[in-house]
Amino acid sequence: MSRSHEFFDFSGLTARQRYKLLIGTVVPRPIALVTTVDEEGRVNAAPYSFFNCLSADPAIVALGVENRPDMAFKDTARNIRLTEEFTVNIVSDALVERMNVCAVPFPATVDELAEAGLTAVPGTQVNCPRIGEAPASLECRRYLTLEVGRSREIILGQVVAAHIRADAVDAQNHYVDQAALDAVGRMGGHGYVTTRDYYDLRTMTVDDWENAPPPVRIVRPAEPEPIVARVQVQPAK
Repeated sequence: MSRSHEFFDFSGLTARQRYKLLIGTVVPRPIALVTTVDEEGRVNAAPYSFFNCLSADPAIVALGVENRPDMAFKDTARNIRLTEEFTVNIVSDALVERMNVCAVPFPATVDELAEAGLTAVPGTQVNCPRIGEAPASLECRRYLTLEVGRSREIILGQVVAAHIRADAVDAQNHYVDQAALDAVGRMGGHGYVTTRDYYDLRTMTVDDWENAPPPVRIVRPAEPEPIVARVQVQPAK
């Protein structure tokens, strides 16, 4: 027997109440550490967990970027409007502390990558850099921008190139090793989660369902978790 459920009519909730329910239920969310440049070539980096891959043909990713309290565009949204380019850098567990530095609301004149001690590597298909320490980066051109009310934009980007760390991808068959990627996800509140609790569950065909026992989850052999020294990021001098 299922447990009882609480009902929430979103039409009667405040924006903050809807936000809390959504970020607490749509979990874990992948994190995009987005790099852009402004019209003067200054680099900006900021993390977004309202992010996902929506299509492979064409290759489309989506970012949900909230405006500032005064409804002004954040640097990420403004820079994408000006240049129509951005790069999504995947956040691994080893990058979490440095990613958090990039979430500080610095003024546009501050280089978040320098503050976090991260390396800007020139892009190949776009002018904005990727982050050298990221296990994977997706170079994107703006495909479409949707204005959702007054407070948020949904930016669709077409992926034009990918950089994946050599130990995390088989370049011959395009298989990405998620264990080597070691990506993290965002939970509700200040919570994060790793992607190390992994298992396979094969999708069944109709014939599988009708003529054979359903597949069960296959847990990969546990590997010793790497010892990660949590980085104490010092403010740039």
